[in-house]
Amino acid sequence: MDWHRADVSVPTRAPTGSTAAYVCGDEAALLVDPPDAGDALDSLLSDRSLAHIALTHHHPDHAGAVAHYARETGATVWARRGRASAFEAATGITPDRLFSGGTTIPTGAGPVTVIDTPGHAPEHVAFATDGAVVSGDLAVAEGTVVVGAPEGDVRAYLASLRRLHARNPDVLLPGHGPRIETPRETCARLIDHRLARERRVRDAVHDGAATLDEILEAAYEKDLTGVRDLARGTVLTHLEKLAVEGAISWDSERAAPNLAE
Repeated sequence: MDWHRADVSVPTRAPTGSTAAYVCGDEAALLVDPPDAGDALDSLLSDRSLAHIALTHHHPDHAGAVAHYARETGATVWARRGRASAFEAATGITPDRLFSGGTTIPTGAGPVTVIDTPGHAPEHVAFATDGAVVSGDLAVAEGTVVVGAPEGDVRAYLASLRRLHARNPDVLLPGHGPRIETPRETCARLIDHRLARERRVRDAVHDGAATLDEILEAAYEKDLTGVRDLARGTVLTHLEKLAVEGAISWDSERAAPNLAE
């Protein structure tokens, strides 16, 4: 079952400067992640009958044109169960139907299955057909994905990567950058990167860094110009994970080694 892609230029922190929207099917088609209305996406939809619209998550660079295409086509708008209010706040439109992990969305090309993949955002999901998975901001072919406060959750993100690794799809279709032809290797790389960053955060705390900025300086060796806020949010999510697991203590202002560990 084929997915068709349109890259749409939108304001985004991703280095590509664009977000990929995907369409499954010609009749009763599903549109995933319309970031903005424009020629590329309009052309992709021009000879298709759109029946459904859904998002991998609610970030503006993925959700900007939901209301536009819903009004233009009358398509059924889907949102994650338990996150309908957040969806409406992000898109300006009330969802028609709700999904959860395992829900199937019918299209003219066959069913599309929702996979729970939280972490980058609490509502993040992926959409699977046969061997292909539209993966949003779960994975990228090169570099890494931001998993930062206040909505990022490293524990959930690692579980999502492991879930996708176990599923072993043929290809991942990400929101940014090229398609991922080696899904298991990419998931493993991203897991290893997160765990390496976690070790640096934990070592920084054990070496005496206490405040978020002190830990940030110790955990990153590269120049953070232009991305310092993202790195700071990432360190915070790692501190929260380590504190939940009992590896350190963290009171939202200062960290310390857990001496009882």
